[in-house]
Amino acid sequence: MQISDLPYPDPGVPDARSGPRFLLWLGRGQLGGQLKSLCWGMLHFSGVAALPYAVGLGVDAVVDHEPNRLLLVGALLLAIGVAISVGDAMLHRTAVTNWITAAARVQQLLARKTAELGSALTRRVAAGEVVAVSTGDVEKIGWFVEAVSRFLAALFSVVLVCVGLLFFAPELGVVVAIGVPLIALAPLPLLPRATRRADVQREKAGKATELASDTVAGLRVLRGIGGEELFLGRYREASQEVRKAAVRSARMWALISAIQVVLPGALMITVVWYGATLVSDGSIAVGELVAAFSAVATLLYPLRHFQEIAMAYSFSRPSAKRAARVLSLNRTDAVAAAGRAARTEPVRAPAPGGDLYDPRTGLLAPAGRFTAVVCGDPDLAGRLAERLGGHPMDEAAASDAGAEAEAGANAPVAATAGTTADTAGAPSVLLGGVALDELDLDTARTLVLVQDKDPVLLSGTLRELFDVPASGAVESAAALDAAQCADVLDALLQSAPDGVEDPMDARITERGRSLSGGQRQRLALARSLVTDPEVLVLDEPTSAVDSHTEARIADGVAALRAGRTTVVLASSPLLLDRADRVVLIDEGTVAAVGTHRDLLRSEPRYRAVVTRETDEEQRLGGLELTELEEALTEIEESA
Repeated sequence: MQISDLPYPDPGVPDARSGPRFLLWLGRGQLGGQLKSLCWGMLHFSGVAALPYAVGLGVDAVVDHEPNRLLLVGALLLAIGVAISVGDAMLHRTAVTNWITAAARVQQLLARKTAELGSALTRRVAAGEVVAVSTGDVEKIGWFVEAVSRFLAALFSVVLVCVGLLFFAPELGVVVAIGVPLIALAPLPLLPRATRRADVQREKAGKATELASDTVAGLRVLRGIGGEELFLGRYREASQEVRKAAVRSARMWALISAIQVVLPGALMITVVWYGATLVSDGSIAVGELVAAFSAVATLLYPLRHFQEIAMAYSFSRPSAKRAARVLSLNRTDAVAAAGRAARTEPVRAPAPGGDLYDPRTGLLAPAGRFTAVVCGDPDLAGRLAERLGGHPMDEAAASDAGAEAEAGANAPVAATAGTTADTAGAPSVLLGGVALDELDLDTARTLVLVQDKDPVLLSGTLRELFDVPASGAVESAAALDAAQCADVLDALLQSAPDGVEDPMDARITERGRSLSGGQRQRLALARSLVTDPEVLVLDEPTSAVDSHTEARIADGVAALRAGRTTVVLASSPLLLDRADRVVLIDEGTVAAVGTHRDLLRSEPRYRAVVTRETDEEQRLGGLELTELEEALTEIEESA
């Protein structure tokens, strides 16, 4: 694989069981590039290793007054110089190619996993960790892959020098053959401590990155409540912790580097002293001493690659571990994944017009109806929305949602490392009788679209924002009108540069930070309406808008989605009053079904959630329902 051939048509299926296994899998995928790099490295380091012997031969030729032999040695030195230069250039080229292609493969794997998991990714892995994996960790993994071939070539040259000295100057060769392994192995006792310190540094750096990311994302809110200085102080403390950890790590690596300088220097002094004694005794020639001295001096260069591979592995191992953790996450549980793997034919998509049914909670959303779902726990609502999109809830979620409920009480909850786990043997959400987690990801997402409570707006023009896979039945203008985005269009047009007359060509800043929370929420809702899926699941789509706007949005969504299945998880009376049917989820199962006003009269648990009724108010008889109904009617009329 060359850089010009990127991206990979298929980055493959990684071995994400552990960090070292992932590095090994990545290395196997780079075998061709590694062999090329190793061959060029062997040429380069062989020239480096041969240089001292050629110099020794030249010295002997001068001492023996043999000009012809000196000319041959000169030609040999020229050939060695060419080999060193060409080998070094090609080694660098192929090694960097290995680095870039390995990093690109990891980035493609991460991008594919991000697209597969969608918004569920940041619920399972901290946003700061995702950023760290996709940036710094990818670079460190590529560094290790790139350093492997250089290390192997350096090892080859070290062995070549030691063996050559044993034949060229046996007395000095024995000294070098004993000293070089000691020099190479001397830093090993320090590596575990250096690795631990490096791990601490990266952990603190990841937390600082996450804190900075969260601070920037909530900057508008922080300014509103005057919390900028508080978070700035927290980031200062976190950055100082990173600095201290980096200094501690650097001290250990400096000690290892010092050992790699002091011990070869001591070996060189020993060789010169012992060699001078042998020359004075007449045991070896001057050329042999020069060759031995040059060989030891030359060994300093390949020995540096021993330190580099140790540093590269210590830095890449935790990075690979984090990458493997992200890559091991699955959209569905292990049971469903095994079932899909065992099937020889893909499951067919359900026929249009099927009901959406969740066996775990008992929730039923009839086809073509507007169904509202009320949960007392907002976190449960978010997890239920994820499950309705074909993503099983994890073990903790299942416990919180009432895993002991009748629908799932017959099977234990099984969790696998790094993956979500559903109730073993229980089907996922069914659409038209077909389990969503058994469908291909693209098919499932075409059928069911889930908009969570914190949708993301990517930077770009409004036209690009609405350039999403859609049925084509809903125009952008109709979706914007239903979501009450007129003021949003005006705001975008006012902030647009001169010459932009169509609000669809106005640019949205990163994550829509130039817009208010309600404006971002309405744009995201309009984008979801444009896709026009068979089933649309909305989690608190109007939590950041005022009541009058919310009433108009409820009317617009109900009219635009007429005849299509729509599920809204909310507790707003205005939305609930527009729904064809309302379902109350209590302790993880369906507790009541009816219209909004009927449930207000007959279901105290529903009334407590919707009206924010306290326990004391429930004991005294609650709010006057006639007054509440009159308030709803007044808002509807004013909207």
